[in-house]
Amino acid sequence: MAAVKEYSVEEKLASLVRLQKIDSKLDEIKILKGELPMEVSDLEDEITGLHSRQTRIEEEINGITEFIEQKKNAIKDAGDLVKKYEKQSSDVKNNREYEALTKEIEMQELEGKLADKHIRDANEELAEKGKLLEQTKKHIATRDTSLNQKKSELEKIIADTEKEEKQYAKLSGDAREGIDERLLYSYDRIRKSYRNGLAVVPVLRDACGGCFNAIPPQRQSEIRQHKKILVCENCGRILVDEDLNIATGVK
Repeated sequence: MAAVKEYSVEEKLASLVRLQKIDSKLDEIKILKGELPMEVSDLEDEITGLHSRQTRIEEEINGITEFIEQKKNAIKDAGDLVKKYEKQSSDVKNNREYEALTKEIEMQELEGKLADKHIRDANEELAEKGKLLEQTKKHIATRDTSLNQKKSELEKIIADTEKEEKQYAKLSGDAREGIDERLLYSYDRIRKSYRNGLAVVPVLRDACGGCFNAIPPQRQSEIRQHKKILVCENCGRILVDEDLNIATGVK
């Protein structure tokens, strides 16, 4: 069974510094992209929603148009029946038949007027739906223009940084393999706690390189000795001396 290599505290700190520098390079690339990935995603979602709205409005317009055609047919049918009953009324044999035909004529005329009112109301609704449809189409066109612009910006940044990002992503993965899991867990937890992603910082001008809180001389001496991993008592970041930070680079 192969022996597991034991790393000194100094080696562990150097590994953490190297990982931090690599991850900071990746952070810089993410900052370069800014909010563009999220903005592109939000615009795509919004455009999908607008297209759904457009489809719904178009279906409603089709429904109203069909309704109007039905009412036009109803008016025509009522008119045909009125003509039919008027013709029959000239051949009636008694008042009862005449009154019955008269009522039918009145009923059909009423049906025609009601259908005509329905058509007017439907045409008003159709006009409103038409305006809403045009507004939605304009919104889609505007959002499409914005999306294309932001996609173009993002694609240019990706094209410019893709090679570098892949390189640093691989370096980050390789660097993580040589770090103890518990130490790596602490590193990731601290990184997530701060917007700048700094979990490992040097002592600069007698202060923490992360929160700039003063570090006592005795504490600085302990940090330089590399005998144990020490953190800032104010912000919790892992502290290293400036010499180790300078000496540890990214290959």
